[in-house]
Amino acid sequence: MKNILIISGHTNTTCDSVANKAIMESLEKQLPESRTVYLDRLYPDFRIDSNAEQERLLWADIIVLQFPVYWFSMPSLLHRWMEETFLHGFSHGSTGNKLRGKTLILSYTTGAPTEAMDFDAFFGNLRAACQFCGMNYGGSISTGGVSYQMRQEAGMLAAIEEKAHQHARRLVDFLQSIP
Repeated sequence: MKNILIISGHTNTTCDSVANKAIMESLEKQLPESRTVYLDRLYPDFRIDSNAEQERLLWADIIVLQFPVYWFSMPSLLHRWMEETFLHGFSHGSTGNKLRGKTLILSYTTGAPTEAMDFDAFFGNLRAACQFCGMNYGGSISTGGVSYQMRQEAGMLAAIEEKAHQHARRLVDFLQSIP
């Protein structure tokens, strides 16, 4: 299997996440050879170590961005990570070819039901970033209906956790199908 880097872009997986935390834990168990990065744990102050993150990207063949959809976009911490990591001369520009040929996959959750709207339409910017950097856009895996408001009742909490484990399984199957 190719080198898989999974970036958790949730702003607080420690105490403010059910679905994304469960997805990450499942992925770590199912893909022990992958590397995972929890941006919230490394950079709670949003001060991204560009060199360390670029080294991780150099290692990877496939980059998975795992995040909840916040206000029709990715969380601010994940956006900041891209701003500080996808730099001129590294990811783009006359000498910026370090991401060329790598595959980017979006893996995200939403509080709204999946059928509520076309969430993939919100991420045209990430597809454009792939094109700009010479990356391959590998598609997305999404799960809806995992709102934080549903955590108050045990049955709903269990349903969120089950959806998260199913999400992780679909993502693993998808990653394993990539030649």
